[in-house]
Amino acid sequence: MTGRIWTPERHLAWLTSLRARLSASTSESEKEAIWGAYSPRLRRYLEGTRRAPGWALSARTDQLPPERARDGTDWTIWLVLGGRGAGKTRTGAEWVRGMVMGAPWLTRRRVGKIALVGETFADVRDVMIDGPSGLLAIHSKRERPIWTATRRRLEWPATGAVALAFSAEDPEALRGPQFEAAWADEVGKWRHADATWDQLQFGLRLGERPREVVTTTPRTIPLVKRLLGDERVALTRASTDANRANLAPSFLQAVVDRYAGTRLGRQELDGELIDDRPDALWTRDGIEAAREEHAPALRRIAVAIDPPATSRKGADACGIVAAGIDAAGVCHVLADESGEGMRPEVWASKATMLYRRLEADALVVEVNQGGEMAAAVIREVDPGCAIVSVRATRGKHMRAEPVAVLYAQGRVKHAGTFPALEDEMADFGPEGLSGGRSPDRLDALVWAITHLALGPKPASPRVRIV
Repeated sequence: MTGRIWTPERHLAWLTSLRARLSASTSESEKEAIWGAYSPRLRRYLEGTRRAPGWALSARTDQLPPERARDGTDWTIWLVLGGRGAGKTRTGAEWVRGMVMGAPWLTRRRVGKIALVGETFADVRDVMIDGPSGLLAIHSKRERPIWTATRRRLEWPATGAVALAFSAEDPEALRGPQFEAAWADEVGKWRHADATWDQLQFGLRLGERPREVVTTTPRTIPLVKRLLGDERVALTRASTDANRANLAPSFLQAVVDRYAGTRLGRQELDGELIDDRPDALWTRDGIEAAREEHAPALRRIAVAIDPPATSRKGADACGIVAAGIDAAGVCHVLADESGEGMRPEVWASKATMLYRRLEADALVVEVNQGGEMAAAVIREVDPGCAIVSVRATRGKHMRAEPVAVLYAQGRVKHAGTFPALEDEMADFGPEGLSGGRSPDRLDALVWAITHLALGPKPASPRVRIV
């Protein structure tokens, strides 16, 4: 590996060839013969240890960056699309580690200023930095960085590199700092995706070749569609099944087996970008058109609950959605706190806390499932809530149609992003969701908007700022 200038691309091509030769070797003697051409130091660097094998050799092909972008040029953005549990976090963390430590197949020289951007600060901390595949976990004790939570700062004493944590909830925080590299995680769920992305691009201006890796489960938002459609962006894909060896068998049985082949499974497990369902009541573009940053002053607020029939494992989720209506009769979706596997006292507590936090006027509860049990549980948790019991007399699709019309008329807005709820909306057709699941979040949304905009008007509404 001497005599010529070795660029990162050339290093990566050599590494790819070495991995292929080692993989094709059928005996230890063949592998030793291949390694004989390289120094013991290089071998130790690549192989690592038995306890922690070197990433360069143990990673899957899709977890290493392509040599070139799809148009054959040098890339500055590497988009990693993958299903749940496909190893995206490990991919992003190892790329950052390699850039900081100066892995020759990634960079000519070590980088010293990095941006870590996630959906929220909690996600950056709990997933990207402190998670089981995060930056702290993948470093050896000797080279491990130090996380200072109060400064939102990760420092590598061994190299002097510094990574700063940012939340997509606050794009303006990225205005000013500058970086040599960035890791953007789960951009499909970012609250202010375009604004955060734009500010990040302006900050990538240090060094001879600023680069960034984007790791995300695909969602049909404008930013992800733009990245996927840009041939200058390097792209790798990974399915959940590709990482089967590192996933719990119970997860594979409960999730993979249940959703494999469905629209949701293709998105969340196979890492596909799923276009709009032709017969869905809502389109992704329509949902994006309803987006707003903040809700205005509201006259009434309702929290709606679609309770599950049971809290057993694998049961339907409990839909909990809050919305308000302003003086012009426009509804504004404020929160989605739905969840799975919650016992009655848990979802009742969650709903009543949301009711109190938003100073809501009504707690709308569907009583088809379990009769009056749901209202009784809520009264046990918080007897002061104004409960409005509703009973479904028509099918879910028929109940949802008038609400979809309000969206088409511009009379419903989303104050923020609600990825799981919006996934259900874009996948809800005449026969329900494509995977056969119950649209619990959507049901709660329909009840909330119906109560606010399609039901009887109150005599003297209040006006509040949310």
